[in-house]
Amino acid sequence: MFKIGSFKKRQDSALNNIEEICLSTWESLYRYIYYKVQNREEAEDITQETYIKALSYIQKKGTNPDSYIAFFKTVALNIIRDRWRKNKRYGPRVNLELINPSKTAVDDPAENSTQRMLIENALKDLTDEQRRVVELRIISGFSVAETANKMEKTEGAIRVLQYRALKKLAQIIEKDN
Repeated sequence: MFKIGSFKKRQDSALNNIEEICLSTWESLYRYIYYKVQNREEAEDITQETYIKALSYIQKKGTNPDSYIAFFKTVALNIIRDRWRKNKRYGPRVNLELINPSKTAVDDPAENSTQRMLIENALKDLTDEQRRVVELRIISGFSVAETANKMEKTEGAIRVLQYRALKKLAQIIEKDN
């Protein structure tokens, strides 16, 4: 005959044993996992998953109480490796909605340097007046009226000079590419 009282005692004893095992090993196990993953939340998740897998195995198959911590660390390492394989296969999860391209884009200094040299060389091929208009209007940002005043020309003449200078610059740059 099966006695309910003895079953209850065995169940309470098993729960106490599990609690004792967890209390005696959790700190060492958590530190080991944290050292491997360097992330608090992930270390907590893996620690919890380790106890679930390892304790269910211990209850079914049993293991030497002296080697609990080694067994837990082995299970944890296997869980970590599985996660790493999964991340390697699928890559890290990135929410593309949260990425701002203008903030994450990095200018290529070599490209900027090449473009700057190309433009400087192209400016040398312009006439003095065309170069001065481009410098005042485009580089310095002066208005047509201010540029006309500085160059002692009419606004119409500045517009025509700028148009011809930019057209010639485009031809020079296109030819060099």
